Amino acid sequence: MGQLVARLAEGSGHEIAVRLTSKDASRSSAELSAAVKGLDVAIDFSVGSAVPANVLMCAIAGVPLVEGTTGWQSKVDVVRQTVKEHDGALIFGANFSVGVQVFYRLAARAAELFRDLQSYDAFIEEAHHKRKQDAPSGTALQLQTIVQSGLGQDLPIVSTRAGYIPGTHRLGFDSQADQILLSHEARSREGFATGALLAAEWIMGKRGVFEFSEVFDRILQERKGHR
Repeated sequence: MGQLVARLAEGSGHEIAVRLTSKDASRSSAELSAAVKGLDVAIDFSVGSAVPANVLMCAIAGVPLVEGTTGWQSKVDVVRQTVKEHDGALIFGANFSVGVQVFYRLAARAAELFRDLQSYDAFIEEAHHKRKQDAPSGTALQLQTIVQSGLGQDLPIVSTRAGYIPGTHRLGFDSQADQILLSHEARSREGFATGALLAAEWIMGKRGVFEFSEVFDRILQERKGHR
């Protein structure tokens, strides 16, 4: 993901000034903060366990951060506090894919329509390749939150980790008469990288913590206004 984001960023006319990898993990926060200080924005697609340290690094350096890593939801309060203490800027999301953001909005509307149709049972299924560590995925958890809010009831998630399955998420409504299925299947990582770049261009100059799906419409509207 890091390589893809860098390639697309350079293709859009941006300059990649610093690249950090797992080899830099042994460096202190002060050293890493000095390495990124002065940058317009940083983008992180690493591992969940590294997120608190990466957020601290960017907050100390005063660099807005786009956090595309998942699997760190249990640390979200700590991360928010870190950004607040340093008057920093962070935008994070379960999924930066533009297509997934549209999928979320379709799911929210579907849940509203099915709220009072008790003959339908809702379900969520998600599947990824065997190397993906978190299950359910961050995308599925966000989808669950959205749909549960619309339905007014709890909704389980079924997860599969096998082979080389691309990221796949399904929301279904099943009844004795029929089944309605909404599905998103990632064909490549480019959609995620494109969304991360949208977020990076938007968060420059801002302060605070933002969730990508909550500000997605604002990002597109402001981007449209700048054309």
